[in-house]
This record gives sequence, structure tokens and C-alpha cells, in this order.
Amino acid sequence: MKRAVQQTTRDLRRHNRSTLLSRLYLQGAASRQDLTRASGLSSATVSNVVGDLLADGVVAEGGLVESDGGRPSVLIEVRGAFGHVVGVDIGETHVQIGLFDFTLRTIATATCPVAGTSVDPEAVAELVIAGVDEVSAKVGLDPRDLLGVGVGVPGAVVADGRELVYAPTLGWTAVPLADMLRRGIEAPLFIDNCARTLGKAEMWRGGGRGAKRAVVALLGVGVGAAVTTAAGSFADATSTTSEWGHTVIEVGGRPCRCGSRGCLEAYVGAEAILEEYLALPESTPFEAGDTESRLAELVARADQPPAAEVLGRSAEYLGIGITNLVNMLAPDLVVLSGWAGAILGPAVLPRVRDTVRRHALAYLYGHARIELGRLGPEAVAMGAATLPVVQVLANGGSGRAHD
Repeated sequence: MKRAVQQTTRDLRRHNRSTLLSRLYLQGAASRQDLTRASGLSSATVSNVVGDLLADGVVAEGGLVESDGGRPSVLIEVRGAFGHVVGVDIGETHVQIGLFDFTLRTIATATCPVAGTSVDPEAVAELVIAGVDEVSAKVGLDPRDLLGVGVGVPGAVVADGRELVYAPTLGWTAVPLADMLRRGIEAPLFIDNCARTLGKAEMWRGGGRGAKRAVVALLGVGVGAAVTTAAGSFADATSTTSEWGHTVIEVGGRPCRCGSRGCLEAYVGAEAILEEYLALPESTPFEAGDTESRLAELVARADQPPAAEVLGRSAEYLGIGITNLVNMLAPDLVVLSGWAGAILGPAVLPRVRDTVRRHALAYLYGHARIELGRLGPEAVAMGAATLPVVQVLANGGSGRAHD
């Protein structure tokens, strides 16, 4: 009986720490009075929990804020220096590794092209392990001291303890990626779909802040989307993925690598756009050899007729794809993200918006904003880094995440 009471007390303490810490993490600095009102906990409980969090170095006292008729209140804020997390973006063209502090401020990055690996799982796992070591070494950090490592993959992850990955765009079927990575990564490890984790990062730190229901479109060689809802607690927020890139927008259209025809990805995927451009007789060969650099070259030629024609047509197709999302899901925000979204976005956004305006149901379009992602080139890696952060928030900041 005594053990059960102790367990209940520990669970309640962890729950209270998690509640207050997630409130501070997701909504910013707050006073003890604000935390009391927001959490429903007693002022004595809030004071005790905040004291514990301060003692553990998870939070710190910041500035002052005026209170109603009394002395100014001290603000409590999450400490970025509490620890470090790593996020890994495994894509069709590269593996990107980002080292972030606890508040997801970028500390160091490393990018490893996958050219020459044939995206072999074992080779990719070795790139990930080496990348984690590299970004840790840049700041003199022992990788074993990381709060956790999150990995985003362009596919489905079966959470059975081995995290089997099914990623058709990489040619992976039931790949035991977690087992491969644990050979060289001792920190807690988490793996999930990259569109879902990116959606969470955009809602927490990017273009989705303030939105109640957002669709985050991940544009790269492949195309995906995550539907993400905001919440006051990390545990209440949701982020679910969809195979948006394989919705058919033209019957009997271009062949898609999924085996179907007319899929959105066959018109707005990075390689599809480049192939369409190079097929035009008046096109100019690219100087670069990699997909990302070539797409940047194409955008730089946006004032030339062949490139302008292709980019305009791609914007129309992307706008049709977003129209379908708006009509089906009624989001208040659509965010164009991913590395291809960052390159293409400034050149195509006006045309995309105009296409959605012309085709979406007026009453739904009137409530939907279409914006570019704000997280920069490490957006997907940052999304993966939310995985260990979620676990640290869940245990109330009591040390590392637990995989």
C-alpha cells in the first residue's frame, strides 16, 4: 500500500511538472500567477513545482511584468541551456543533422549527400551516426549526454520497438532503422514520419504559431502534408500525415513513381519540375548536378520564358492541390515548407494563392491563409528534434527522454 501511495505521489508530481513546463514551452514566459490561472493548480502547488524546476535548471527567472495593483511579477521561462537535442532529416537527396538547444534554437548543422549510397539503409545509418558525432563535436558535447535524438523519415514507421520503416520513396520496406542506429547512438532515439514532425515544429516555432488548424505541406523530391492542431499542452496537440502527394489531379496524367498516373507529386515534386523544364527544346542545361542546386538555378531563371512557363504551371498544380486540402480540411493556415518549398516558395506563392482563390469554396478560402515556412533550411531536422523534446516535456523535465 505504501509503495502504491509513493507511486501515485510521483505520478502526480510528474504530471504537475509536465503541465507547467509544457505551458511555458509552448506559450512562452509566464508569471506564477499566470501559471496558476492557466493550470487550475493551487498557488502553493505552482510555487512548489516552479521551485523544483528552477532547482533542476529546467527553467529560470526572467524579467518582470506589471500585475494588477500590486508588485511586478517575476516571469518564468524555459532554459535553452537545460540540454541539447538532435534532429535528423533523412531525405531522398541528403541527410541533414541539426543540433538544437532545449528550446529548439539551432546550434550546429551538418549535411551529408546520399549520392553514391543508393540510399542503402546501412549506409544511411552510418551517415546519421557520423553526423550526430560531428554536430556534437562542434560544440564539445559528448553525444551520450544528449537529451535525445529524433529522426524524420519520408514514410511510415511501425512502432513495435524496432521502428520498422516503410519508405517507398527511398525503396525501403520494413527496414529496422532503430536497430541500425542504436549501434552508434547511445542517447534516447525516436523515429517518425518527417511531415508529421515538421508540422509540429511549424506550429511550435514557425509559420503555424497562432493557428488553430494548419496544414503543413512538405515539398521536396516527394510531396507530403501534415494536418496539425494547436493546443495548450504538448499532449493535446495532434499532427497526422496524409499521402497528399499521391492524390490524383489529372486522370491518365504523368506517370508517378508510386505506379499510378496523374498524382500531384508527378507535377510539383522537385525532380518532376526539373524534368519538365529540361524537356522543353528552348531550355538551358543546368550547371549543377544535384537536385537542390538545379532547382535553385531554375528559380533564378524565373524571368526567362522557359523557366517562367514551368514555374507558372507548377504553381497552378500546387494551387489545385492546396485547393483540395482547403475544401476537405478547412484549415485556417496552409504552410509551404520543406527544402523545395523554401526554394520555390518566393517565386510561386502569388500564383499559388491566386489559383486557390479561383478554385476553392469562397467561404473556406476566406478563412485560410497560405504562407511560407519560417524555420529555414533545417526545418525538417528541427521537426525531428521535437520527438525527444516531447518526451522530456512528458516526464516534466526530469532528465533525458526515454525511448
